[in-house]
Amino acid sequence: MRPAGSTEPAARLGAGGVVPRPALWDRLGEATRVTVVSAPAGSGKTVLLRSWISEAGLAQRAAWVPVGRDERDPQRLWLAVLGALRQTVPGSAMVRELTAAPDLDGWAITERLLTDLVPLEELLWLVIDDLHELGADEARRQLELLVMRAPPQLRFVLATRHDVRLGLHRLRLEGELTEIRADDLRFSQAEARALFAAAGMGLAEPTLGMLYERTEGWVAGLRLAALSLAGHPDPERFAAEFSGTERTVAEYLLAEVLERQPAQVRRLLLRTSILERVNGELADLLTGASGGERVLQDLEEANAFVVSLDPARSWFRYHHLFADLLQLELRHTEPAEVTALHELAATWLTGHGYQAEAVRHAQSARDWGLAARLLADHWPGLYLGGQEATVHALMAGFPARASAADAELAAVAAADELARGSLQAAERYLGLAERGSARVPEGRRGQAQVLLGVVQLLLARQRGNLPAVAEQAQRLQAPDAALYDLAPTARTSLGDELRAFALVKIGDIETWAGRLDQAESHLEQGAALARRIGRPYLEFMGLVYRAEIELNRPFFPRAAERSRQAIDLAERNGWTDDPAACGAYMTLGAALAWQGRLDEAEAWVQRAGRTIRAEANPAVAMGGQYVRGQLELGRGRAAEALAAFRAAERLAGPHPLARPLRAWLVHALARLGETEDAEQVLAGLGERDRDRGEMRIAAAALRLAQDDPHAATVALAPVVDGSTGVGWRSWLVEAFLLEAIARDALSDQATGPALERALDLAESDSALMWFLMHPAPGLLERHARQRTAHAVLIGQILDLLGGNRPAPPPAGPRAPLEPLTKSEIRVLRYLPTYLSAPEIASELSVSTTTVKTHLRNVYAKLGVHSRAEAVASARALDLLAPSAHER
Repeated sequence: MRPAGSTEPAARLGAGGVVPRPALWDRLGEATRVTVVSAPAGSGKTVLLRSWISEAGLAQRAAWVPVGRDERDPQRLWLAVLGALRQTVPGSAMVRELTAAPDLDGWAITERLLTDLVPLEELLWLVIDDLHELGADEARRQLELLVMRAPPQLRFVLATRHDVRLGLHRLRLEGELTEIRADDLRFSQAEARALFAAAGMGLAEPTLGMLYERTEGWVAGLRLAALSLAGHPDPERFAAEFSGTERTVAEYLLAEVLERQPAQVRRLLLRTSILERVNGELADLLTGASGGERVLQDLEEANAFVVSLDPARSWFRYHHLFADLLQLELRHTEPAEVTALHELAATWLTGHGYQAEAVRHAQSARDWGLAARLLADHWPGLYLGGQEATVHALMAGFPARASAADAELAAVAAADELARGSLQAAERYLGLAERGSARVPEGRRGQAQVLLGVVQLLLARQRGNLPAVAEQAQRLQAPDAALYDLAPTARTSLGDELRAFALVKIGDIETWAGRLDQAESHLEQGAALARRIGRPYLEFMGLVYRAEIELNRPFFPRAAERSRQAIDLAERNGWTDDPAACGAYMTLGAALAWQGRLDEAEAWVQRAGRTIRAEANPAVAMGGQYVRGQLELGRGRAAEALAAFRAAERLAGPHPLARPLRAWLVHALARLGETEDAEQVLAGLGERDRDRGEMRIAAAALRLAQDDPHAATVALAPVVDGSTGVGWRSWLVEAFLLEAIARDALSDQATGPALERALDLAESDSALMWFLMHPAPGLLERHARQRTAHAVLIGQILDLLGGNRPAPPPAGPRAPLEPLTKSEIRVLRYLPTYLSAPEIASELSVSTTTVKTHLRNVYAKLGVHSRAEAVASARALDLLAPSAHER
């Protein structure tokens, strides 16, 4: 045995290079669309695939994705898949970048990837290693959908310890599946001889035969034997002494391997076996030595069950079987050190930004207080990074009553339940957090209060409880609130993350409450802080909300500019299907429509309609229908406008737009001539609501439709004299325009001043669509011949009116008037496959009747009558990726 300070592990660990396996390499190279390499641990799956990629020169055309242990986060899997594909030559030109964010939908990511890969013409391999570790059923179904619908040039190679349910039996029947199994992977005796020869050992044929018989060609056993035999005085005795199952053989050989390693290497292997991955600095910390990176690199070069994880060969992991056995040996030899090692690892990982791993090691050390503090500190970063599934898995690692004893952990538990849609459970945990907040140590109390406040804000927002939202926002920004004590935290950026998140959310709430200047101030602060700490998603949200501010002021050109900035940021980061991006599309569509740029607006409103998921975010869906209805009125399509407003009404709930929505319903009904229905809407309101400015304006539009201009002026009087306010300043443009139209019908001299005032307001806000909704070209032409400061504006409006006859529906498919639900979208995504309705039901774990109900709804909403028509319509609407055959 070498002395403890030895730095020559390679001399002892020279277990040889890769044994050539040309027959298996050929099978992989000639394989059809999907290859499954399925065999138990230690069978050489990873080494085979890496050596094939190297031998075949596929390094630039093969994307390698290792699945982490017990991976339950679909977003993390798909980010890894996209990242790996972007590292290949074909993928770098096609696959768009995607940055982690909350609420990223794995199904949408899959559809986006299918769209990106449509132009693929050369072969590209996606290799997924350790697929058996994929614990998220949702991600498995998404992968199955990708396999079924990917272009034929994308080849899949799936390495797993056991068969994973992916519907591969269909591919087997079609001859599209290549299977390499344990018997194929076992070394022949000639390959075993090559392995020992590469390790510098020329074994006698009887000894080799005995080892081969004992291991049955099991690759890990032969490799461990090669490591153990290096320098062994009696190879024959060694070969005769072990037998039994793979596990017992491995344990015996591992003991032999460890016994023969230098003390430095043995100590490193044992102490770092607690880690999911290790680098040189972390290895040095856990061993108290130096030179850990060199040792790890030598171990990898010796094929000693160590695999590098990055091109720089700075991060490594141990073969899972090897790690399990090392951990067993560590518990046997140094049981008192295991807890301290986990605590050391947690501290190092925290300091280097590996939050989730740090929490896991604190849990492994059973230091529940440390684990809870770490998770509470890092929850904003995990949430903003789209790692809700990781947070849920970490919460599951605590004892059942831990949340009751720790207020910060209870607040995180509430956020976790909220992310999973369990609002009652979230409220219960928030109650625990509030009751326990007094027990939080003084040094952490401020941050805990802000964390609790932010989660309460999210809950109130999701419930649509606007008074509670406003109250919580006020509490968070009160002069003595802890929010403002987080900024000076010099130790870390944790306080900054939480503060930026809170500022952006407060800005959003203040926008809806009409406190626009305060909202903009908070959003600017939040966005600046987000840029400084590298949180582009918060910056993106801030831009979306600032665009909404400009829409509410209103100043439509700046609303359009802010929306375009937000959309550009979304496209750079791959967030084009995010709910916040949908808000940007709607705001841009609305801003363009109000400027009279209806064709441009239509495209963005359509895009918003394709992105909305009504059941997941009914408030956003309601806003989408609201904007669509306004656009349709501007187009002169009153029936379509009424249908959109009715759809918005069904989704409204306690939405801030619910009140003005009723005014828009009256407008649409009046335009259609359905005056009795419009009167019923007005009659159904309480006196206070009927006297609101926007309802008086709507009533005036109705009176004009009933040919009663005098009654219109009576309705408008409190609005135009300023005694009754309006919730949105742009309503005043309509009020004075209707006043001018009514006065003109009465041959009243007040016509000119009223129209001039409407033009004043319209020019300052660029609000031209009112003149399209209430066209009065003759009145405008007469006014232009008088002294007016708005001759240019009148000319612009007349040009718009000249080209704005009531438009027929645009050619081609339009977004469904009622958005498809999340369940309907999932069924839709299976329609391009060859699966029948019962098979789709099996994939989605629902009944065939449920699938058929969803299909009927999809057909009705898309206005089609068959599966093929539904697929064609969905592709035209960008709900499905184009067909690779239609390139």
